[in-house]
Amino acid sequence: MDSIPWLTSVLTLLFSSLWRLGLTATNYNCEDPLTSLLSPMAFSSSSDLTGTYGPAQLNQRMGIGGWSPANSNSQQWLQMDLGNRVEITAVATQGRHGSSDWVTSYSLMFSDTGRNWKQYKQEDNIWTFAGNMNADSVVHHRLPHSVKARFIRFVPLQWNPSGKIGMRVEVYGCSYKSDIADFDGRSSLLYRFNQKLMSTLKDVISLKFKSMQADGVLFHGEGQRGDHITLELQMGKLALYLNLDDSKARISSSPPSATLGSLLDDQHWHSVLIERVGKQVNFTVDKQTQHFRAKGDADALDIDYELSFGGIPVPGKPGTFLKKNFHGCIENLYYNGVNIIDLAKRRKHQIYAGNVTFSCSEPQIVPITFVNSRHSYLLLPGIPQLDGLSVSFQFRTWNKDGLLLSTELSEGSGILLLSLESGTLRLVIQKMAENAAEIFTGSNLNDGLWHSVSINARRNRITLILDNDAASPVQDTTLVKIYSGNNYYFGGCPDNVTDSQCLNPTKAFQGCMRLIFIDNQPKDLISVQQGSLGNFSDLHIDLCSIKDRCLINYCEHGGSCSQSWTTFYCNCSDTGYMGATCHNSLYKQSCEMYRHQGSTAGFFYIDVDGSGPLGPLQVYCNITEDKIWTSVQHSNMELTRVQSAGPKKPYIMVLDYGGSMEHLEAVIDGSEYCEQEVAYHCRRSRLLNTPDGAPFTWWIGRSNEKHPYWGGVPPGVQQCECGLDESCLDVRHFCNCDADKDEWTNDTGFLSFKDHLPVTQIVITDTNRSKSEAAWRIGPLRCHGDRHFWNAASFYTEASYLHFPTFHEEFSADISFFFKTTALSGVFLENLGINDFIRLEISSPSEITFAIDVGNGPVELVVQSPSLLNDNQWHYVRAERNLKETSLQVDSLPRSIRQTSEEGHFRLHLNSQLFVGGTLTRQKGFLGCIRSLNLNGKKLDLEERAKVMSGVRPGCPGHCSSYSSTCHNGGKCVEKHSGYFCDCTNSPYEGPFCKKEVSAVFKAGTSITYMFQEPYPVTKNISLSSSAIYVDEAPSKENIAFSFMTAHAPSLLLYINSSSQDFLAVLLCKNGNLQVRYQLNKEERRVFTIDVENFANKMIHHLKINREGRELTIQVDQQLRLSYNFSPDVEFRSLKSLTLGRIIDNHGLDSEVAKANTMGFIGCLSSVQYNHITPLKAALRHATIAPVTVQGTLTESTCGSLMDLDINAVTTEHSSSDSFGKTDEQDPLTNAVRSDSAIIGGVIAVVIFVIFCIIGIMTRFLYQYKQSHHPNQMKEKEYPDNLDNSFRNDIDLQHTVSECKREYFI
Repeated sequence: MDSIPWLTSVLTLLFSSLWRLGLTATNYNCEDPLTSLLSPMAFSSSSDLTGTYGPAQLNQRMGIGGWSPANSNSQQWLQMDLGNRVEITAVATQGRHGSSDWVTSYSLMFSDTGRNWKQYKQEDNIWTFAGNMNADSVVHHRLPHSVKARFIRFVPLQWNPSGKIGMRVEVYGCSYKSDIADFDGRSSLLYRFNQKLMSTLKDVISLKFKSMQADGVLFHGEGQRGDHITLELQMGKLALYLNLDDSKARISSSPPSATLGSLLDDQHWHSVLIERVGKQVNFTVDKQTQHFRAKGDADALDIDYELSFGGIPVPGKPGTFLKKNFHGCIENLYYNGVNIIDLAKRRKHQIYAGNVTFSCSEPQIVPITFVNSRHSYLLLPGIPQLDGLSVSFQFRTWNKDGLLLSTELSEGSGILLLSLESGTLRLVIQKMAENAAEIFTGSNLNDGLWHSVSINARRNRITLILDNDAASPVQDTTLVKIYSGNNYYFGGCPDNVTDSQCLNPTKAFQGCMRLIFIDNQPKDLISVQQGSLGNFSDLHIDLCSIKDRCLINYCEHGGSCSQSWTTFYCNCSDTGYMGATCHNSLYKQSCEMYRHQGSTAGFFYIDVDGSGPLGPLQVYCNITEDKIWTSVQHSNMELTRVQSAGPKKPYIMVLDYGGSMEHLEAVIDGSEYCEQEVAYHCRRSRLLNTPDGAPFTWWIGRSNEKHPYWGGVPPGVQQCECGLDESCLDVRHFCNCDADKDEWTNDTGFLSFKDHLPVTQIVITDTNRSKSEAAWRIGPLRCHGDRHFWNAASFYTEASYLHFPTFHEEFSADISFFFKTTALSGVFLENLGINDFIRLEISSPSEITFAIDVGNGPVELVVQSPSLLNDNQWHYVRAERNLKETSLQVDSLPRSIRQTSEEGHFRLHLNSQLFVGGTLTRQKGFLGCIRSLNLNGKKLDLEERAKVMSGVRPGCPGHCSSYSSTCHNGGKCVEKHSGYFCDCTNSPYEGPFCKKEVSAVFKAGTSITYMFQEPYPVTKNISLSSSAIYVDEAPSKENIAFSFMTAHAPSLLLYINSSSQDFLAVLLCKNGNLQVRYQLNKEERRVFTIDVENFANKMIHHLKINREGRELTIQVDQQLRLSYNFSPDVEFRSLKSLTLGRIIDNHGLDSEVAKANTMGFIGCLSSVQYNHITPLKAALRHATIAPVTVQGTLTESTCGSLMDLDINAVTTEHSSSDSFGKTDEQDPLTNAVRSDSAIIGGVIAVVIFVIFCIIGIMTRFLYQYKQSHHPNQMKEKEYPDNLDNSFRNDIDLQHTVSECKREYFI
């Protein structure tokens, strides 16, 4: 018994190898000429120039020297009957002897019966063979894959334009032997085992089949413990059910393990191979293979008693089957090396054959294909004036709409129309003077399956039956007298008929039809082809050329495929991708690219490999002024408590980053620097032990390797950071926690060795002792420095180039990069094949050209720019080619698009190296810079390759020449080796683009005083501005700008004083007017008031005061409100200080200024600037080094966020501490332990807050109600003493007495 499984395994592997060899290689001796000995009767054709069929073998000189049809057009063909099914491996052609008649291209068709032909295809497209260039030379073609057939047909496609079609042919191959069984839908084969149970660890099952039925079981076997294997045709597809030792799984309820193929009910041979080793299964149908893992607990397949082929018989009930039986032919059926059909033919005892015959009986059915959606039609005659109507046929299509049948009924009984509309069958009988009779039935009839239709009209009743569903026919209750018509138009209408003869309210039908009956008589479609019956246009007769364009899903990244007769469509919803084939990612490849398009900090999805296989990954992009951090969070970001973990029962936590390890590796490998903070808080819990001892805690990295070192030390050193700098609590140990103290302590540091990151697991083994506990926290993976986006090379000579491996692509190819140049033209990149090629170039100073050839002829796209592209500025180029379209994008210009033919070649076959910046011939090279080069999501390292190539240098300077405009509000673009950054030192704004406002809330008494002196250093290597203000000089110009928001008046916003008593003050009067006051000497005073609105209205206002020499302008909210020229004798003095808010030293203040200074300023100031001085920013960002003094409460906030809030509700004051707060090292678990209490307390606080809000609203309502009943008691309103608490209340200025009698109102 032990030898049986071993022998089975050997036979399995041997047969599998032989089967695959037979698929991939043709018999080397299978090249015999097959037509040379054929009789003339074996040749037939669509027509013949002589009127009789004659021989047309190679080198034939008798008669007319070959075959020529009566008319040379696309409907002609030459056919041979080879006598038996043979294996065909090659063909050869000549022209007609002694003539100018030869064929320059042709296609081949094959058949077993001389009916229902199949076109020869390669790469799933109809293959076109190159023909002859003269009459007598022989052109030989070896078929890429051999064909088994009895009949072969040559179909001329093109011929000598100076002659006619003329052919002499030869076919090469050899005999073909096979074992065939015919199943009639009620028959089956039972293969009975020699023992009760057949248990196999490996299986190989192979067969070929052909059928006209879309459903049926090909074979089935099952065991008592739930094991089963079933191969079943379901709606024209093959479903494989396989289960190993799982009693819960049943074929009746479980989904198939794999489904392959489509349109397998086409009455052509299809091959099947099933290979299983344990749970690993390869399932192959024709050339499509699916790999899957079988369900179940065991590796062996246990089958009881027998395997059944052709159906699933019911035990004890012969002739009864559980599911629909297979109806068709099976050839060369092998089960683990056993030829089942051969055993049946020899009547071996292991086989029970029920109603099975051993030759393939095929019905002589002639299908037709309607090719053209405009001009295809078939005209068939009927028997006119019969009382009643009967028409039936079958059809299959992918189109939702199309005319199936149109006929003019006799005796004026109207026009009958049968059409598909949105996948539903619609029957209309339209009479001139009466309402139309309509019947609708079916849905989704454009599913590619055969559907039968029958129309019957008898005794004033119309019946439309779909798919033989006679049990519930759809009947029209309208009594309509019907008489049969004379002509029946199927699929469409010819151009030369009237609407009364043939009416088509929709487009013509594209699809297949067969089994057409009119008045209960079958129609001979071969007679139609020969011209003796009816008429037609744009039909393929005797074949159904339907094609499932979604059989291989060319929609990438999980896009769903749908199709019509001529094309397929991709639905990219919820995939994260877009484009005709869902090839292009919706997301940028890095945080650097989001920053480049103007984004600021936030959560983003990045697609690290663009159009490559990796999907989007959510990250946090912390975009700062100098670095762009990419942060990937994981599933356990909080401080986590650990107890009772020991060596035998360790604590293990696996971290999930929301993406695969390939995602994380791509992020890390594409960054200059990465880090991950690790923290271990401990009390009597050791961390790493001694450098030579076994560690108590370790972490697992990207390669699933154990790492016993902690943050702050290099790999291989089993220490903590304190061990390196000798600062541990106990100098005898190399980690704080290894001192094993009773008090809380911690070891915290950053892991930064990229090859080990990220941390995927942490293992802790020392918290099982008395009073031993620990807490750990692993921070997010953080990386900065995009290694690719700024990766560039500079090309200095036309002969220079960089070379990379050949560019390989399957179905889609995209190329993207940035370039800048001053040259007139040059090739960006080029890759060549024998015939195919791909090339991108700047063909003129304003044109980019993309040329590609995949074997169907070159396609060239050009984008012309309205401005010059050789302006030494960075420009973006993206070219793409997929199965749907070829496109070229330059910057933000409109894309150039060319639709791709879905027939012919679609794979790009290249064999040379990829040349970047030049060509193989070293001519037309590119002069300039190329950076960020992507090919199908793969990033090419230009800088590394440029280091070893002459004429090319790594990097490219001058980024600010293109991107300086991204630095706003006075920010300065500063070059870096990899990119640039915006220096916001002299800008009142901050952030990566100097666009983020710096603003703060002032309360009563808040004061910021800036003393003018030497500029203070806030950045490194930044040249100091020459326009900085010194204490001993008077400014020749003043540029003042800031924004403010307040509900309080009077208020003092800004005050600048000089070394004398001169000053400049900006304040709000009591009535809300804005006032600018100049005191230039004791006598010279100028007051400018803007009274266009009440500026104390809790709205943000923007003020700009510009003085150039003696010319003054004031803008408020982007509107020029004042222009003024000071007199020539006015003298501007040197400045002493600038104050925002309340002036502390108020001695000698102007009276109006003093009034406004009572409370100073209560509200929000933003982005304050005086020339190149930014006092508010200095107070918030550089208080320790800037000459600035802050008194009172200054709260950093955003003015826009406070427009509808109470300023007093803002409690977060400006601080330089970490925004995340600090953890008490002595008790790190406090927050974790009390988290539940905090949640409960938070809920209670919210409830109390809501109650108080309701009480407050009711109180205010009652108060207002009371006040409305005492109008005579109202007095002039006064401001409350506590202005701070009234920030959110509007101030009523309607009854305010006018102030500032000496003002100049503008």
